[in-house]
Amino acid sequence: MGKMRKLWMPLVAMMLFMSACSSNSGSSSTATDADSTKTSETKTETVSEADEAFKNGKYDPPIEISSVIMPRDYTKGETKENNVHDRWMLETLGIKHKDTWYPAGSDQYKQQLQLALTSGEKLPDFVMVPTDAVLTNQLIDSGQFMPIDDLFKKYANKVWQDHAEQNPELWYPFTKDGKKWNLPIMEYTDNDDTVLWLREDWMEKLKLEAPKTIADLENIMDKFKNQNPDGLTPKQVYPLAISLKSNTNTWMGGLDWLFGAYGSVEEQWNKDASGNLEYGSVNPGAKQALAKLQEWMEKGYIHPDSALWDEGKSAELWTKGDAGVLPGANWVPDWPAPDLLKNVPGSKYKAYPVPAGPDGLIGTKWQNSGVNSSFMINKDAKHPEAIILYYNYLLDNLANPAVGSPYEYGFAKGYDWDEVDGQPTSDKDKIKDFFDKFPFITGPARIPNLYMNTLVKLADGAKPETPYEKQQAQFRKPENWYAAKVVMSQIDVRKQNYFTGAATPTMISKWNLLRQSELETFNKIIYGKLPVSAFDDFVASWKANGGDQVTKEVNEWFKSVSK
Repeated sequence: MGKMRKLWMPLVAMMLFMSACSSNSGSSSTATDADSTKTSETKTETVSEADEAFKNGKYDPPIEISSVIMPRDYTKGETKENNVHDRWMLETLGIKHKDTWYPAGSDQYKQQLQLALTSGEKLPDFVMVPTDAVLTNQLIDSGQFMPIDDLFKKYANKVWQDHAEQNPELWYPFTKDGKKWNLPIMEYTDNDDTVLWLREDWMEKLKLEAPKTIADLENIMDKFKNQNPDGLTPKQVYPLAISLKSNTNTWMGGLDWLFGAYGSVEEQWNKDASGNLEYGSVNPGAKQALAKLQEWMEKGYIHPDSALWDEGKSAELWTKGDAGVLPGANWVPDWPAPDLLKNVPGSKYKAYPVPAGPDGLIGTKWQNSGVNSSFMINKDAKHPEAIILYYNYLLDNLANPAVGSPYEYGFAKGYDWDEVDGQPTSDKDKIKDFFDKFPFITGPARIPNLYMNTLVKLADGAKPETPYEKQQAQFRKPENWYAAKVVMSQIDVRKQNYFTGAATPTMISKWNLLRQSELETFNKIIYGKLPVSAFDDFVASWKANGGDQVTKEVNEWFKSVSK
């Protein structure tokens, strides 16, 4: 039955098409002219209505849009059809939902998108696109979406446009055929940049100074292991907590800072001296980093099970009190540091800058260009600018609310803030039925540099003045403030991964094998199962077995998006 249906459906469509052509054969020109005039009038009306909405801050009368709302909880008996966010959106912006998608999760959402593309199902006006270069290109190639260049230039607010101008690389994943296709939704920058978290109580007891070089850090690790102030034997201490399981350039227990000390950040595409992209793991500096890691493994500075550990497991070595150095982000005081304080009474920790290599080189990965996700706009959307009006409002009013504004303490009274004993508060421990998981279409609004700049201000001893600053002062620990200052003191050493496109043709066929070879070779060198010279053989093989072609394709892509 399924096969028969596939056969007769195109025939019916063709018969209808021929019939339509026959019946309109004498008036096709007139109909086309009329349609063209009607379309032109509609566009004029839409543009006028859009300009009026931006002038007044809302649509009047209200409009309907369809979008994607990722999984959210609801409270007080509310539902996805009736909740505090949607009531606010209608009252404040004159926008209401219609035919919006509510996927069960990110994996299910990707499948839903793929199915819609292949079946021809009508897509929402505004489609959220996860960070997935392959999916982004599929959506662009579907022909169902419009470029956003003109809309963004005309309607996006100053914060949004300024960030895009200062970080043009954020457009790279969304650029094709000389056009921009996705609206970037902004994220805090530098929130995952690497610092070294050291056991400060050990540093104080051993009277050690901050490590400025890799040699200084080696001296500290040697003292931690062989003169441990907690009385642990050398066999009980493995000073450096790292993960070698699947990635070494990772968010916890990573080694980007060590490779950077020798001139390259591994597992990403960096700019070389000529401005071309090169894969960091085959840079000569990676060989020196591997030699140092082999030495540290031999000396017992690294736990022999590190190749079996993911990021969370590597952090456990530090939180149990058996390690003294944990590479991580500024937010380690929120997790996993509380476990250290619980497991090891009297323990202290502190963030330190990443050290320089023997030639004075310093480098770590850089989180991103301040982009969390993106939205594409359906070419059939009646109000394509509505998503910009919505996000502008969030950025202008909620991302950094002003004193005395309706959002000074939170989004909605009785939800994420309330009056307790006559005083407004956003302390969730004081608010009955506290709730802050609002179904914002774009997710929470974030001004990229605001978070780190605020923490630096607090670390410098300044009094918090704005609602946002007061919130960070209340909920972020002083160790977190200081770590942000450390991050920003080394902002110039952060190295961006410049390749953010879909897999190139050779990557599709050969990258998995190249990555497997890289991981196996690096681990064998680190564990002393191969000599350091094996790195040269790996690089030669990597280039010959597709690496050179991948590099060529990556650079062709880079030139196409960075014109």
